[in-house]
Amino acid sequence: MTTIMIPQVPSVATESASVLVVDDEPNIRKTLSISLESAGHRVVAVSNPADAMAEATRRSFDLAFVDLRLGAQTGMDLIPRLLAVSPWTRVVVITAHGSVGAAVEAMKHGAADFLTKPFTPEQIKAVADRVAYVRAREQRITGTDQASLSHDDGSAVTLESTSPEMQRAVSLARAVATSDASVLIRGESGTGKGVLAHAIHSWSDRSAKPFATVSCPSLSAQLLEGELFGHVRGAFTGAVRDNVGRIAASDGGTLFLDEIGDLPLELQPKLLRFLQDRKYERVGDSITRRADVRVVTATNLNLELMVREGRFREDLLYRLNVVQIDLPPLRQRPDDLILLADWLLCKLRRAKPIEGFTPEAADTLRQYHWPGNVRELHNVVERAVLLCQGTHITTEHLPMGSPAAQRGPEAGDLISLDRIEELHIRRVLAATKSLEEAANVLDIDPATLWRRRKKYGI
Repeated sequence: MTTIMIPQVPSVATESASVLVVDDEPNIRKTLSISLESAGHRVVAVSNPADAMAEATRRSFDLAFVDLRLGAQTGMDLIPRLLAVSPWTRVVVITAHGSVGAAVEAMKHGAADFLTKPFTPEQIKAVADRVAYVRAREQRITGTDQASLSHDDGSAVTLESTSPEMQRAVSLARAVATSDASVLIRGESGTGKGVLAHAIHSWSDRSAKPFATVSCPSLSAQLLEGELFGHVRGAFTGAVRDNVGRIAASDGGTLFLDEIGDLPLELQPKLLRFLQDRKYERVGDSITRRADVRVVTATNLNLELMVREGRFREDLLYRLNVVQIDLPPLRQRPDDLILLADWLLCKLRRAKPIEGFTPEAADTLRQYHWPGNVRELHNVVERAVLLCQGTHITTEHLPMGSPAAQRGPEAGDLISLDRIEELHIRRVLAATKSLEEAANVLDIDPATLWRRRKKYGI
């Protein structure tokens, strides 16, 4: 069994986190600000969702404390909006004692944790210190906001591999990192395309400059255009302030367009023009601007088929695919499983004294087929950490169940339709980033998915 030593999170923060506080009570904002700033963290405190979104557009936050009750407004609706513009931010909701149900619902909207009132300054500082510690380790490999955790020697654990296909992918990424060529990273959902994009930036001459991410499926065409190119106040409904856009924000650095296959057809000519001459205009503005940005994209779709179907421009594909890097699925990297599982355990175990996996648990991980790849492995390890009360994770802490369940139903097996549906829903949830995306893949509405999850205890 392969294990790694798990570092203790320092009791006193040695790193600084950027924190957004959203609460309509002045005393709460003041208390949070004083507690966090006294621990060395940088704080921006606002009283309403509109100001929170404005600040999140202007700068990057590692952590956000969001009150669920913001006067006549609600923090519940703010959470997915914050994560759409800043998906790396950990959102911690603040709720009154006795409203834990609302906090759990907020976590379904993307919150990472919750605190109930009254809370102590020590609780606030502990949350921020833990986030700052993890972010500092992440940034050793990339120097950006969305890096992967690294060893002390600076090598990214998630990119270490004994797989020849993975080694070739990483070697190619290193070779092209110092150029300005556009890179298209292809692979199944959850294989680590975003991590490799960060690594390319960190290995490049642009590593000291910004790295920005735009998730193409997360916004409507109008909002995505404003997020990418920027917009002026009043350009469209909801544009209450100027937004410089991610292209301008990453000038001199790297722009990562995740799931580029979902870029709306009407925006593709504008991106093509920017790739050709680095010129663009903000929405609602006639001034032509320039930006020196290296573009890296990723997709799990068949773009060539989309070109034939008229859903993706062929000339844009040529511009994006100057260098193509293919990432293998996790099922083709069986020898990497325990390395990755140990790394995730190091990242997720928090204060628990968990040393590793039992041999039986490690075998269970190796035998599973991992349709959701590294993202699914992350979910499995996180669940196991929550359930484990001892020093090692056992098979009882893993969701795969019996060996038959690990393999899935095979020809000749007698299995109910409900069981087939449950297995399918579990695999889709593991392979997607949100409940909304899972519902779309399953072709059902989110309410129906919620009922199915409740039925099967997912």
